[in-house]
Amino acid sequence: MSSRPIAVITGGAGFIGSHAVDLALDQGYRVHVIDNLTGGRLENLAHHRNNQDLVFEQRDVRTMAADDAMVRGASCILHFAGIGDIVPSIERPAEYMAVNVQGTVAVLEAARHARVEKLVYAASSSCYGLAAVPTTEDHPIAPQYPYALSKYQGEEACLHWHRVYGLPVNVIRIFNAYGTRSRTSGAYGAVFGVFLRQKLGGQPFTVVGDGTQKRDFLYVTDVAAAFLAAARTTLTGRIWNLGASSPQPVNRLVELLGNGPVVHLPKRPGEPDCTWADTTRIRADLGWSPQVSFEEGVGRVLADIDYWKDAPLWTPERIADATRTWFAMLSRES
Repeated sequence: MSSRPIAVITGGAGFIGSHAVDLALDQGYRVHVIDNLTGGRLENLAHHRNNQDLVFEQRDVRTMAADDAMVRGASCILHFAGIGDIVPSIERPAEYMAVNVQGTVAVLEAARHARVEKLVYAASSSCYGLAAVPTTEDHPIAPQYPYALSKYQGEEACLHWHRVYGLPVNVIRIFNAYGTRSRTSGAYGAVFGVFLRQKLGGQPFTVVGDGTQKRDFLYVTDVAAAFLAAARTTLTGRIWNLGASSPQPVNRLVELLGNGPVVHLPKRPGEPDCTWADTTRIRADLGWSPQVSFEEGVGRVLADIDYWKDAPLWTPERIADATRTWFAMLSRES
């Protein structure tokens, strides 16, 4: 029996999760991955195919039992599993609550009964809503759409299990992660995947608004490093913002991707003009800092652009159809 500690990574075949698998294996863990492959892809783990320190099970985290065999004896759990596409949540709120909240509760119960040393929850900066920037962890919570609400309620469940049951948890509110292996699902999703497929298809970039809106993009390997650090620290019950603290305009992304033709789409209600993580706390507590510049990160993504060749190609017409309910619901005055 190997003496290497076990890290359970839910959603470990997905975008961030698969990079966390890479890092955990490199740092001496045996890794147990649970992923239903709705958003994840086995291709993301193919380079570990013959690694005996990696165990994979394809299933929904909601099936996890209190005495789940995949969690038995685990040192830590990194919980990334959930529905990550934001726009479809406006039409499927019950599904998002079921997966992102009840799925998290199932993971918490498995962690509690296994007496894991640490559970780190992948929360979302969307909980802040239309926030003042730079945004600190004590900013008021104001979810604008069901995805944001579901991720925040998952976070609240984690902190409740910490307070009531003494489960050692930490929460990381991710701002705008990007990088290789980002989602290529059928849903209208994150800007990188949309733009990369448009570039491959010779189609214009569909820029929402005038492109001056800024996002706090953080490269995925820097995200994975923060999660491993949060699993290893003796600190518990902490909430950390995670971003590069260097917001980049969407127009800058277009420029780095090659300055192709652009089509401007209406600005979406409920979305901020700028996301900007105040990362003072995570830098001080974990000694973490980003290592990959935006320019370097975009370069890495472009070098792997063929990954997106089978992703959906989003045209202005398809985007208008996919966001129709979003505009109808979130444009209404409260």
